Amino acid sequence: MNTVYMVGAGPGDPELITVKGQRIVNEADIIIYAGSLVNKAIIAGHKPDAEIFNSASMTLDDVIAVIKRGTEEGKKIARVHTGDPSIYGAIREQMDRLDELGIPFDVIPGVSSFVASAAALKKEFTLPDVSQTVILTRLEGRTPVPEKEKLEDLASHQASMCIFLSVQMIDDVVKRLMKHYAPTTPIAIIQRATWEDQKIVMGTLETIAQKVKDENITKTAQILVGDFLGDEYSLSKLYDPSFTHEYRQGVE
Repeated sequence: MNTVYMVGAGPGDPELITVKGQRIVNEADIIIYAGSLVNKAIIAGHKPDAEIFNSASMTLDDVIAVIKRGTEEGKKIARVHTGDPSIYGAIREQMDRLDELGIPFDVIPGVSSFVASAAALKKEFTLPDVSQTVILTRLEGRTPVPEKEKLEDLASHQASMCIFLSVQMIDDVVKRLMKHYAPTTPIAIIQRATWEDQKIVMGTLETIAQKVKDENITKTAQILVGDFLGDEYSLSKLYDPSFTHEYRQGVE
């Protein structure tokens, strides 16, 4: 039985899928892709006779049925997700169903929108004396969030934070963040990171909500917040001439 591949397509730029992921997509007999989020250029190199399914209009049962039929026919299958499939990709429920059916699968990681957004901003999440922790989270919507992971509680760490799937609730996001972050804390909104129509809005917790509304950003955006967006930090020890490590003797 052929292996099913869960492929991370990256954030949007078709060149940001991994070499392995692109090869699998181009070789696949059946491609099931998240059409509402995955750049169609990612699948443009598919085989002429490949079957293409847009999972935006499919249920979990529909997806599994296509995979089951394809594996029974000995076909190579690429299940293509946006970003990295392990982050808000809803792949666990698919993998568990494949396990139940005895269908082998592999996961091919991809570039997530949170790292693509940092790259777009030319920022580093982990700056000495600023933050050594990155929190990935979301505000509760139709999908609940565990009580111990409420945004205002996570904000108490004042770490570098990446907030997914929440820009449509920007007022609530800001209100919760300001329980622990200073009103002047820098915040960035990156809509459709790495796409040709990428949009970046910068501000502080005091100003960002209105800026987001002025730009009419209501979905497909990453929220990054924290002092890592500022310009004050300490230099790393890694390249400090006085720092000794395995590969270099420091100079006093």
